[in-house]
Amino acid sequence: MGRWRVDADTIAGSRFVVSPLAETVAALKTLHGGAGAHPGEQRWLAAALPRYRERLAADPVAAALVRTALGPRWNATFLTPVPRAAAPVSDAAALFARELTEVRATRPAVVRADLAEALGTADESALPSPLPGHGDLAGHAAALLAWVWTETVEPDWPRRRRIIEADILARTARLGTGGWAEALGDLRPGMRWLGGDGLRTGAGPDAESRELTAAELLFVPVTPTRSWLCWDVPTVDGRRARPGRRFAVVYPCSGVLADTDARRAPAALAALLGPGRAGLLALLDPPRTTSQLVALTGLPLGSVGRHLRILREAGLALRRRVGRSVLYRRTAAGQVLLDAVPPGGQAPGPAGSVGSARS
Repeated sequence: MGRWRVDADTIAGSRFVVSPLAETVAALKTLHGGAGAHPGEQRWLAAALPRYRERLAADPVAAALVRTALGPRWNATFLTPVPRAAAPVSDAAALFARELTEVRATRPAVVRADLAEALGTADESALPSPLPGHGDLAGHAAALLAWVWTETVEPDWPRRRRIIEADILARTARLGTGGWAEALGDLRPGMRWLGGDGLRTGAGPDAESRELTAAELLFVPVTPTRSWLCWDVPTVDGRRARPGRRFAVVYPCSGVLADTDARRAPAALAALLGPGRAGLLALLDPPRTTSQLVALTGLPLGSVGRHLRILREAGLALRRRVGRSVLYRRTAAGQVLLDAVPPGGQAPGPAGSVGSARS
């Protein structure tokens, strides 16, 4: 059972951050696994997996590299650098490029040592062909990550970012009401906040015990259902030395956020209430704050507030204060209205006919 012993200064300075590279590595791990954890991931895989396999078929070095780097015990360290907490996220492509620079700059000897470690050996000759002796493995890895970002993540980044930001807002609110135990309780399987004893990180293969004293600890949400631990490991004479002072927990966003496609309002309901109000009504299970709804929908705060007021006045939503947070949820009447229209957007018409509406 792994445990990170975290001193008071480290936990006080810890924070949630957004990382396009972590999102891309999580997408790569999902493509490598070839299975989606929920309908949203399955739809994404159906579109992305054939193209990913074509990409690997055209680059045997990248194919061997990814099979090795995502090993049964470790992710290769160079592939999962700790994000930079101070990096802005206004330009995701620029941030991704800066994060990718660290992967691309890894020296060949360090890459090979990391890959051997991922295989659970110190013998680099055990690496599969054509990896031993290859001079630009980091370049192939960076090129593959750039492809995954450009082809499968970046086109959907605005939606992904809203989900990530909603998760951060939700956990920040839970931190304010229930402390770290409440905010971190479901980050990844086996993880638990132990108070003065720090974090129990789980029982998986990456669950080693470490001392985090005067360190930087980051929590990094991603939308794919993937999680891992990472820390910076400085190099000395081209070899990894010992863990540095920066650590991160990469974890999947809450499932009720990650699969938001399953809760889109039916088109006929959007025609009746307006797309903004119908979309909010569809998102009110589980209860959410206005900040979460702003992050999930991309609507301005004022618009969300007006729509919620109208839904409340119509008896379709209720407001309740929980600690410092104000949560909105659907009423029974709101649920009946949402259930009355099939998800495909068609509502039963009179005398057995079928009516339709466009949003």
